[in-house]
Amino acid sequence: MTLLDMPCEYATIDVVDVLGTRNDNVTLNINKWQVDAQGIRRQYEGQNPQQKDLAHDTHHDLALLHRNGVHAVPMDQDSFGPWLQKNEYVFVDFYAPWCVWCQRLEPVWEAFAEKMAIDEMPVSVIKVDCVSNRELCMDQKIQAFPMLRLFKHGEVQPPDYRSDRTVEALTEFVNTRLAKDEVLSLMPAHEREAHVEQAKAERDDHPGCMMSGFLLVNRVPGNFHVEMRSKNHNINPPMANLSLVVNSLTFGPPIERKMERRINSIPDEYFTMKNTRPMDGNYYVNDKLHKAFHHYIKVVSTKIEVNRNYVGNKAFQAYQMVASSQIMNYQDTETPEARFSYDLSPMSVTIIRKGKRFYEFITSMCALIGGTFTVVGLLSGFLNSIFKPKKI
Repeated sequence: MTLLDMPCEYATIDVVDVLGTRNDNVTLNINKWQVDAQGIRRQYEGQNPQQKDLAHDTHHDLALLHRNGVHAVPMDQDSFGPWLQKNEYVFVDFYAPWCVWCQRLEPVWEAFAEKMAIDEMPVSVIKVDCVSNRELCMDQKIQAFPMLRLFKHGEVQPPDYRSDRTVEALTEFVNTRLAKDEVLSLMPAHEREAHVEQAKAERDDHPGCMMSGFLLVNRVPGNFHVEMRSKNHNINPPMANLSLVVNSLTFGPPIERKMERRINSIPDEYFTMKNTRPMDGNYYVNDKLHKAFHHYIKVVSTKIEVNRNYVGNKAFQAYQMVASSQIMNYQDTETPEARFSYDLSPMSVTIIRKGKRFYEFITSMCALIGGTFTVVGLLSGFLNSIFKPKKI
């Protein structure tokens, strides 16, 4: 499936069933690709990518830092835009007061802002409260807190900062960016333009993710669901967009092409491959916040004996599905999830193809010939009795 508006680093899959089995973040057999704005697969993110723990400074005292004044300037809806235009480089912390990770970052961010001022770096360090400035953060598509984002001349410089939350790491990030821009400014104009265009293509930070792989589930009713989760962020529930495309969803092992050709010869009134993947290619797009699609799938096991080599235990097994979907509403504080609930039917369908043997064909032909001879004899006798001349 392809998540149209969710970064791969936040995309997780959980599996739950009625037996009490619960497997969180099942990514062992899942591959992830970053996709662009058109949903085209762009960059491989890896198999089973684990979110690493980020280092945090713990020795900064916020009250002590504020004795010299507030260096991480708070901004609101009205002052944010003009500030970006006024300063060449602006490094922004989009946060929420209730966010635990934001609370840990606050003294580090203030210490970092103070260091930038002392070193006279051309970078303005500010912060935006996304609870008080909800519309601003929605316009910036802030999906998780804290979100550290660098601007240059009012334009976002992707990707967003995702490394350690220490003064040293933040300073190194800024110095690296400034050094790259300085090298770029010394290039000839045509080389600089080509480099800028290439850099834009390489750093496309569109939050889309394609996931491909398989899940191992028990043969009991259950569900698997996709949601946003992070070890180092608190998710912003209103911006958790679960719009997705189901590229392919089937139950059971993949079907080989050779076997699929044999199965396609079965008349559609008995079996069709479309019933094994009824959701393939479907778009499920949320047009409003706090909503997500829930899908309900009835699964029926189907055994197909396509010829004498595939009978009994060797018969090919497929799983036909009947699917329905509906959109669910969530509370403002709830993080939506795309849920796929499945129920495996206790009944099973068996499709057997039987052909006539050669001796059965001969017997049928003899019966046909004999029947024809008998009918012709009866008809001849009948006509003879009618048209036979009578003696006078």
